Amino acid sequence: MAATLDSEALKTLVVDALDGLKAWDIKVIDVRDRSSITDFMVIASGTSNRHVKALSERVEEAARAHGVRPLGVEGADGAEWILVDLGDLIVHLMLPQTRAFYNLEKLWSVTEAAARSRG
Repeated sequence: MAATLDSEALKTLVVDALDGLKAWDIKVIDVRDRSSITDFMVIASGTSNRHVKALSERVEEAARAHGVRPLGVEGADGAEWILVDLGDLIVHLMLPQTRAFYNLEKLWSVTEAAARSRG
């Protein structure tokens, strides 16, 4: 089945799926003006490895139910950081300490600030 959702609808679907399983601190970063590989990044935390894994599974199930097959899932074995690539949207699910260490939000906000200063 072909994908039936545009990137905005996919973003809403993923955020709702994460919220439904009580993901912590869900952030959506619009990278359409900075990346040719995806439109959005969603970053969220889970309370434990089991919770992070469950969040990943919920995102995959919700996407598949709407005709979107994940292009890849990485990190599910350790579940400290699971990346779910849905094409137009990449989901990063992490334990809080892993999220704090890599600080993707800051990385992308620095990129955004640099792009604004050039523009």
